[in-house]
Amino acid sequence: MNIILVTDIFGKTSALLKISEEINAKIIVDPYGGVDMAFKNEAEAYSYFIANVGFEDYFSVLLKTVESITSTSTLIGFSIGASVIWKLSEKPTVKNVNHAICYYGSQIRNLKKITPMFKVELIFPKKEFHFDVLKLKNDLSKKNNVHTTEVDYLHGFMNLHSTNYNQSAYNEQINWLRQNIC
Repeated sequence: MNIILVTDIFGKTSALLKISEEINAKIIVDPYGGVDMAFKNEAEAYSYFIANVGFEDYFSVLLKTVESITSTSTLIGFSIGASVIWKLSEKPTVKNVNHAICYYGSQIRNLKKITPMFKVELIFPKKEFHFDVLKLKNDLSKKNNVHTTEVDYLHGFMNLHSTNYNQSAYNEQINWLRQNIC
């Protein structure tokens, strides 16, 4: 089985490579073609992503990658990576993905009509500034193939480059991933 990481707006960073090593992920999908952009902060990463890539192009990168893989895969996505996985989950042409774990995919709020074709675990932070996490969590948990969890951390808690990074939460989630997918 393949474990595929789908990055946030920071792309492929040394911190993400560490996650990859810890859970034995062999493939990393990122919006910048594997180049470490070395963004100084989230604002810079966000601005660059919006101006030069965007949601739809990143979705296309993920779709192309997944369609090229012939063995069963689990996707793990963070932030915008989680949101493009969510969009991918409704595609009936995606046959080789059997499971996805999506951390703090805030754009999922704009894609609530999607019903996944494979099992998706949505892990939400305790709060988001642009929407009601509990309401979204409750709405989505009624869908087939969806399991939702709310954690006591903030958006970005798994990303060393985020102001909301939380080492304890990171360790907890890495251990959970090892037990449940590795």
